[in-house]
Amino acid sequence: MQKVTNDDLDALLDILPPHILKPLNLQKDADDLLEVVLDLGRPPEARFLNREIILNPQEISQEDIDYVTSRISSFGGDNRAGIERTLHRISAIRNRKGNIVGLSCRVGRAVFGTIKIIEDLIQSGKSALLLGKPGIGKTTMLREAARVLADDLKKRVVIVDTSNEIAGDGDIPHPAIGHARRMQVATPSLQHAVMIEAVENHMPEVIIIDEIGTELEAQAARTIAERGVQLIGTAHGNTLENVMLNPTLSDLVGGIQSVTLGDEEAKRRRTQKTILERKSPPTFDIVVEIQDRYRVAVHLDVIQAVDATLRGQLSATETRWLDENGEVRIKKEESAKRVKKVVEEAPHASIKHAIPKLYPFGINRVRLEQAARDMHITLNLVDNLSDAELMVTSKGYYRRKPQKIRDAEAVSLPIYVLRKHAPAQLKQMLSTIHPTGIADRGVGRKDTLDAALKEAEEAADKVTENQQPVELSPQSAYIRRLQHLIAERNNLLSKSNGKDPDRRVSIY
Repeated sequence: MQKVTNDDLDALLDILPPHILKPLNLQKDADDLLEVVLDLGRPPEARFLNREIILNPQEISQEDIDYVTSRISSFGGDNRAGIERTLHRISAIRNRKGNIVGLSCRVGRAVFGTIKIIEDLIQSGKSALLLGKPGIGKTTMLREAARVLADDLKKRVVIVDTSNEIAGDGDIPHPAIGHARRMQVATPSLQHAVMIEAVENHMPEVIIIDEIGTELEAQAARTIAERGVQLIGTAHGNTLENVMLNPTLSDLVGGIQSVTLGDEEAKRRRTQKTILERKSPPTFDIVVEIQDRYRVAVHLDVIQAVDATLRGQLSATETRWLDENGEVRIKKEESAKRVKKVVEEAPHASIKHAIPKLYPFGINRVRLEQAARDMHITLNLVDNLSDAELMVTSKGYYRRKPQKIRDAEAVSLPIYVLRKHAPAQLKQMLSTIHPTGIADRGVGRKDTLDAALKEAEEAADKVTENQQPVELSPQSAYIRRLQHLIAERNNLLSKSNGKDPDRRVSIY
């Protein structure tokens, strides 16, 4: 489905010491090589697409580190260097004295075909923000977007290349960007200034920017968009919701502000007096969530998506993927259809896999496991942050921001913050993240979720027929949300009353 046009792998291998290069050359899956890791005092490691291996039991010495650094360009302010006229990236780890004690030698590849799945969106002239976890292909997609816009559509494209990762190291850009022009950035802190300089000095029709990560860069992106220039960029975060909750980057999708309504307006809207609303028009018209190399979820209207999310509703999205023949498949799901899909598929979810992989940090593990046993929930605890789907920590730890929490935030891992370690707090957390968490608190039904959704459907029918409100049984936050969606699907109103564990939905 994709064709690797140029990876210049030999250029990267040539910078490695002979005792590392020799075993690496014996590997049959060199095309799947992602990076080579060299840490002082540890054996060299090669990471492939589906495996990791130790290349040599001999530990890395300072001479090995110096051997590599003497064969590459100098490191910039972001501790990244490269090999001239290639896309490879070498990142340094330094000690407190500033000396290099570790290297990550990452393979850079120019790939045709990555943009096919969203090519029509890129060619539409609208600004697009690409999201996804590290290593999933955001930069590769940016690189080809630049080539397609410059070569196929003959547009004036300027790339703001902070780490020389898009167009490669050296003064001459890599041919993978086509006729697009590249502006290098002296230091990462000046990226926002170069973004503005690109617009003011070079009359671009399109600006390509990787890793928008600071408030100044977000403001520069808004300035570019307001001048009518198409912007194609990436940002930290896996989903639109991640960006919305990031105070630094939320302006990219319009920003969020707290608004206090008057009594009459709150009554008219049937909401609380204090609500969240979008602050301004978004910088980007389209958000693309890259789920894997051949599948994306697209928010074609960021205004509608953000507003719907703030109202607790599901927004219309478009799922795209490449089939076995390399053809693009598109599935459009309007809001009501997505609600129906959630409601219909939820009862069949496996209880064993319903709870996310938890990484407890600063939490009494014994108490957490006891709370799970009391609720008859099977925990899925992991010991490595990279394997986690959710971090659970305490308010005190979160405020101090130790390295583990900073690492979790850097990869946009959701964090559940507990006020206390009390059993009630732990059980409330488990009932929130576990769809069937309420099942063992007195409801006494084998398939709680299925029964709760059926109860909501029957209540909706009664309300439609008799025009009288119906109060449902107490449920967890997850199930209550599904019951609210059922009410909405039937053009009815709903609200939650009471306090956990007796909080329940009323449909009217």
